[in-house]
Amino acid sequence: MKRLLNTLFVSTQGAWLSQEGENIVVHLDKENSKPFPVHLFESVVCFGRVSATAPLMGFCAQRGVHISFFSEHGRFLARVDGPVRGNVLLRRQQYRLADDEKATLHIARSVLIGKIANSRVVLMRAARENEGESAALASAAKYLGGTAQDIEKTSSLDVLRGKEGDAARCYFDVFNQLILAQKEHFRFTDRNRRPPVDKINALLSFVYSLLAHDAASALEGVGLDPAVGYLHRERPGRPSLALDLMEEFRSWFADRLVLSLINLRKIRPEDFTQSESGAVTMGDATRKTVIAAWQERKQDELTHPYTGEKMMIGLLPHVQARLLARHIRGELESYPPFVWK
Repeated sequence: MKRLLNTLFVSTQGAWLSQEGENIVVHLDKENSKPFPVHLFESVVCFGRVSATAPLMGFCAQRGVHISFFSEHGRFLARVDGPVRGNVLLRRQQYRLADDEKATLHIARSVLIGKIANSRVVLMRAARENEGESAALASAAKYLGGTAQDIEKTSSLDVLRGKEGDAARCYFDVFNQLILAQKEHFRFTDRNRRPPVDKINALLSFVYSLLAHDAASALEGVGLDPAVGYLHRERPGRPSLALDLMEEFRSWFADRLVLSLINLRKIRPEDFTQSESGAVTMGDATRKTVIAAWQERKQDELTHPYTGEKMMIGLLPHVQARLLARHIRGELESYPPFVWK
């Protein structure tokens, strides 16, 4: 369990929550429990086999503290809340900002600066570790740095999205240089999907879907609508805000996980099949390997650059969703994207 941004996160499997006076009590087992004054929190987030008593849920609802339940792997299940209050106001403000070009630009710019900054760090680290490709990687990182500076001055959403496309092309132009093993079987030429036509893109698409799932669940947990975004335009069936939130996680988390699986030979070329149409897919065993690596990586810890608190990587989408909600409510002047160090 951990307290972050006035939220109590409970992930110890088998734990249960109850009420004692003005406290939320977390019971880890029959002997160990810890009370938390309810006035310290605005929400409680439970992962996996964590339960809460009915009196506690009623108590929290009366005090305006909502309880969200997620699967152990982060899938949103349900939220217990009291009479309609904060969430409807938050969503109405979310929709207002989505209709305001200036406000939309402000959020989209922050999201994109975070994405480009993290992509640049990935390339700079790779340049230091790979002398043979350092010149190309360093050049691409320099271009991304200049693009980030241009974005800070951009006053048009269309121009901003155009610069995002330019930055993505620059990053993926040198992506093949980040593959250090099995290069004859895992060669990257360009980003393709629906369906992916090579092994790298099949891996990237699958991992991006896991990331989008985690981002959408985190947004649901704070009461935001995952379908209404700012950088990504709204389309029927597309979780545009989840796609916004996941941008700052793509390169340093998702892409590096894919590269690690290949470079450490945990994924092999024979783990993939290609259909007559050219679509490349992974087998069930390969998907299980990727999911296991994904969940293991989410257990790693780091220090959040904005809050200064140490936390598991798996909690980052939830923290970022809460920071975004605070900006939308007007509590933060700007949305602070996660920037990897």
